[in-house]
Amino acid sequence: MQGLEDVEVVDGDPIAASLIPRAATAGELLFEDGATQTFEVGGDTSYVEADGRPTEGEWYVDGDGRFCSFWPPTYRACYDLRWIVEGDEIVGLSFTELSRGTRFDGRYKALANRAGS
Repeated sequence: MQGLEDVEVVDGDPIAASLIPRAATAGELLFEDGATQTFEVGGDTSYVEADGRPTEGEWYVDGDGRFCSFWPPTYRACYDLRWIVEGDEIVGLSFTELSRGTRFDGRYKALANRAGS
């Protein structure tokens, strides 16, 4: 993925807090259900459901080095963030919500489209 070529990791490795901003903003993510999400350098995020319905929120790295998001008016969650790697290429991010254990895998859309997904 553009901007991550110098990062050497294997599939499932946790994303270091120092790399979370690069990983999140490296490209639009496409989820298995057809939803997409973008993360802006300034902390804004936009999640668009497969039916086109958008939701705007914020993302940040908390004091413990975890990826977290806030969705107004009240939903806040933190995630274990891991790399998705195929071969030697980073292709996406895996989010596991710490409080519920729910996992969401997002693939960088540019790579998913290139692969014919």
